[in-house]
Amino acid sequence: MHKNISQSIQSTLTYATDLIGEADALVITSGAAMGIDSGLPDFRGENGFWNAYPALGNLGINFTQIANPKAFQRHPELAWGFYGHRLQLYRNTIPHEGFQCLLKLAEQMPLGLRHFTSNVDGQFAKAGFESRHITQCHGSIHMLQCMDQ
Repeated sequence: MHKNISQSIQSTLTYATDLIGEADALVITSGAAMGIDSGLPDFRGENGFWNAYPALGNLGINFTQIANPKAFQRHPELAWGFYGHRLQLYRNTIPHEGFQCLLKLAEQMPLGLRHFTSNVDGQFAKAGFESRHITQCHGSIHMLQCMDQ
């Protein structure tokens, strides 16, 4: 049975490789796991952000309570500290070699690569992808926006 699973996986990978080789463009989607190999914590995993912010956990403040605009009104020092630390972490992080592999692949595509991500870390731009080809559906931590309505 193990051999059949391995053959099935190999067959699927070969098929995917062939499709990518024939493509004119590539769309990459990513989430928090993309940054883990660069040393960034994910949000909810075993080595997530809450290990980096035990004070928030001790106060009973979960991610959804601190990672939203209302946190800046309710807990301004904690919210600014949380986002300031994350911003510095993202600025100091070097994107892992997988980003360069994707960039090289994109350069071979006649129409290039587009990236759609829920990440706010800016690692694709930092790795050299054109910002006009990156869509960050949750925005970017590198840009401050006014919260007044």
